[in-house]
Amino acid sequence: MLLDESFRFFDYWDALEYGLYFIIIGYYALLFFYFLLMRFRTSKKMYWLFFSLLFLCLALGRFFFQVYYFFVPELEGEVSSSELILQLMLYYKLATFFSWLGIACALGILGILLFPPDITESKEEPKKILGRITLTEDLKLLFRLLFIIIPIIIGILVLFLPDAYFMDPDIHEQYNSNVDLVVITFGEWSYPVGRFILNLVLLPIFIAIIPFLFLYLAWKTFGVLRRSYLLNGVGFLIYYAGRLLQGVFEIFGWVHVRAVAPPLLILGALLLLVIANNYEQLK
Repeated sequence: MLLDESFRFFDYWDALEYGLYFIIIGYYALLFFYFLLMRFRTSKKMYWLFFSLLFLCLALGRFFFQVYYFFVPELEGEVSSSELILQLMLYYKLATFFSWLGIACALGILGILLFPPDITESKEEPKKILGRITLTEDLKLLFRLLFIIIPIIIGILVLFLPDAYFMDPDIHEQYNSNVDLVVITFGEWSYPVGRFILNLVLLPIFIAIIPFLFLYLAWKTFGVLRRSYLLNGVGFLIYYAGRLLQGVFEIFGWVHVRAVAPPLLILGALLLLVIANNYEQLK
């Protein structure tokens, strides 16, 4: 099917990249069911629920990116350019929305680890977090909610803001779109403002926060927990490196490297995350 004649724009490297990412989607699905049924169902801990939902969101996001990159362009010539662009932007927004839901789940995990609920103490009595920060139960709950809500709001904004903020300039030019892009300009360089804020401002911040906080937790703990947090931090670091390198290799035109290196990095990162969360159920 991958090399069927109906696919007009597929070459060998596209097919290889497509196949590797569908392996990743399958792995996401397996990890979702594993953490949901084997960990959350038996422990009832929200940590494992967030971990399972993380992989569900990543699977959905990657699926919609697959449609965006590989399937919708095949409609060129069969539908109007305006319809094609609408399809591209729909799947781009869905993919981005679920990717940010995945970030919300990852921050939900960190919120539980940084601000763990204490059911043995009164809500009015302050507790020390990692020996330094003193917070009440209500404040810890507030921080955990903020960790989750902020990425969700970003995802919703991407889903409902106009296409003019997020359309890829190459798509705008290739299909002669009549959408007036809302751009940010630096000298002679311009880029859609929503895409700029999303990819070059917000995403790097959250990409830095998630591995850093896991590494911080590893520094503050010891034993099995330290190894688990350390591997989680390294795993997320490699995962996001794979995501970023896909765009870097595309900019440089390294089609062969782009098709293989990023998905292999992501698969390696998933392996580390599985190992990290099989030491024991975190308390």
